[in-house]
Amino acid sequence: MLMLEQVAKRFGAVRALHPLDLAVEPGRTLVVIGPSGCGKSTLLGMMNGLVRPDSGRVIFDGEVLSPVTLMAARRRMGYVIQEGGLFPHLSAAANVTLLARTLGWPPDRVNARLEVLSALTHFPRPALARFPGELSGGQRQRLSLMRALMLDPELLLLDEPLGALDPLIRFELQVELREIFRSLGKTVVMVTHDLGEAAFFADTILLMRDGRVVQHGSINDLTQRPEDPFVTRFIEAQRGHWQTGDGAS
Repeated sequence: MLMLEQVAKRFGAVRALHPLDLAVEPGRTLVVIGPSGCGKSTLLGMMNGLVRPDSGRVIFDGEVLSPVTLMAARRRMGYVIQEGGLFPHLSAAANVTLLARTLGWPPDRVNARLEVLSALTHFPRPALARFPGELSGGQRQRLSLMRALMLDPELLLLDEPLGALDPLIRFELQVELREIFRSLGKTVVMVTHDLGEAAFFADTILLMRDGRVVQHGSINDLTQRPEDPFVTRFIEAQRGHWQTGDGAS
């Protein structure tokens, strides 16, 4: 579904991402994890062309992302940025349906898709008339996911989608999100700093540090077969958190 070949990125004098190869399999969930500043969000931005690599290439469904192919590819991707990125001056319904309406979908099709997504994400139908500032944190996150799913994309990219929520709402949404991923069979790449969340969602985990991949594998690979001392230190730093059940683990 998605391949990155020797992609690298600098921001000025800072090396945000060292040359990296990665393949994301269809229908699987990859979780990218690591400390702040390790390159997680830069990597995610490269996957949908918001960040252009200085070298290497990104291949989506067999086609290299380029200025020519990018817009068509993005319509097959759903993207949830940190804290949702909702437009405060648009109603919930208008936020969700913005791109579909821009693309000229007929109203009946737009409304039918909105009904499906409301049911899928358990978003209350009456709240679709409200503005983002009138919604709870959990409702805003559900709304961001609805917007990302509006065009029925093949690939979902999520950047810390649950990071700003209180623990109870976060747990409820984690359970719902995992069920949505499984029921829809989407290919998912999620960024988080939380090991418990990574273990809960991931088929595979990509652990990063200082713009490099430290280890790529299952949670069992990381915990039982660490390939670098940093893997063990990272796990030990969060072990009490993710083994006690916080983060739905």
